Amino acid sequence: MKEVPKNKKKLRQGYTTGSCATAATKAALTALITGEKHMEATIYLPVGKFATFQMESCEVTQDMAEAGVIKDAGDDPDATHNALIKSTVTWCEMPGITIDGGIGVGRVTKEGLPVSVGEAAINPVPRKMIYETAKEVLTEFNITRGVKVVISVPDGEEIAKKTLNARLGIIGGISILGTRGIVVPFSTAAYKASIVQAISVAKAGGCDHVVITTGGRSEKLGMQQYPDLPEEAFIEMGDFVGFTLKECKRQGIKRVSMVGMMGKFSKVAQGVMMVHSKSAPVDFNFLASVAREAGADGELCEQVLNANTASQVGDLMMESGLVEFFQKLCDCCCLNGLKEIRGGLEIETSLYTLKGALLGKAVRNGTEHQSDWNR
Repeated sequence: MKEVPKNKKKLRQGYTTGSCATAATKAALTALITGEKHMEATIYLPVGKFATFQMESCEVTQDMAEAGVIKDAGDDPDATHNALIKSTVTWCEMPGITIDGGIGVGRVTKEGLPVSVGEAAINPVPRKMIYETAKEVLTEFNITRGVKVVISVPDGEEIAKKTLNARLGIIGGISILGTRGIVVPFSTAAYKASIVQAISVAKAGGCDHVVITTGGRSEKLGMQQYPDLPEEAFIEMGDFVGFTLKECKRQGIKRVSMVGMMGKFSKVAQGVMMVHSKSAPVDFNFLASVAREAGADGELCEQVLNANTASQVGDLMMESGLVEFFQKLCDCCCLNGLKEIRGGLEIETSLYTLKGALLGKAVRNGTEHQSDWNR
């Protein structure tokens, strides 16, 4: 087997705002219980490993404790890098653990996000991390009193101006995010190099069919869909759809299966091959036209035009039973992928919900009519 050279410099990983908020909560709650400042906290991350965080500050009184962590995003160009993430914990009369957002944490005002309207923009995984960590601390000290946890980001409102939060209806600050607990660096040159290496490894291992995904969650779905493929056949392309397809063609891959979700694949369907949130917005006029072709009436198309996210459009289509919408969207992904690389291989697209349900699938052979892609 041909040996593939490794990257000379490995990028440093960082931690999500969710991990920082969880660590700050553990330090603050421990301080509240013991009455002593705690300047360090070790938490368990969703990726299956422990991480220790140093506190920037920790203050404690009889009824309240507050701790803060400076977010380290590693080598990722993250808007929240170096932000102070604080957790304030107080006793409350009601039993249980209440979690809310304070200054600098946005509040959701529109449908279509994983957090309900009116709630603080603390996503489900970070919320679970905070809750379970607080519960562990209370159990460790045999505490039965209720506590309230408020996450805040002093500069959050200013940081949010560098994000798409306002357009998505998240007002007043940033979101507390993270499904893995760590931030994987997305430096363009280094990430592209890792994609090239991954394809090289797959090719060297005899893979003519690879599955390219935008992240860990879609990769797991891809592995479930293609259980017979070896692990090296699964490649995380991040936001670099066009680059990855071109590299697959260059290295002689015969079949590429793209597996993803509405948010990013709705952009691929409209011809956007770099699907970072800042590179191009979702085109709701395009989605409405696809919905119309799939049989949506005028009222439903109007709802699509006024939707907040591509995922919300997907929900509308599912509720209306317009399965053809997803098949058409997948077909658009295949066609635009082939157009980007001027044919030469077979492209298949599978579209899933955030919960892992298959929405649609399409396949196009770009080797049969090679001249069509060279126009």
